Amino acid sequence: MEAKAVAKYVRMSPIKLKPVTDLVRGKSLQEALTILKFTPGKGAELVENVVKSAAANAENNHDMDVDKLYVAEVYAHQGPTMKRWRAGSQGRASVILKRSSHIGVTLKEK
Repeated sequence: MEAKAVAKYVRMSPIKLKPVTDLVRGKSLQEALTILKFTPGKGAELVENVVKSAAANAENNHDMDVDKLYVAEVYAHQGPTMKRWRAGSQGRASVILKRSSHIGVTLKEK
């Protein structure tokens, strides 16, 4: 049995989120939450919220034992990019890319 949670259109680039997701992949639920709690940065908070949501889904929807859960899969994929323009030199326009991500977590029982 597995429980999933996905956060879509998160306003942070996947380049900043992927190192955080690599920290918790394969860890037990309690260990993953501890790592995310003490990891600095906004990306750790976003991933922590998705892990907590997946744990709540496992407990409430699938009647899984929370003590036996581990992070089987976690990813941060590229979402849509908002394109904004800013004045550049000599009357030109410079592009600003505001990237977004989709964060997903799958928890399984040992």
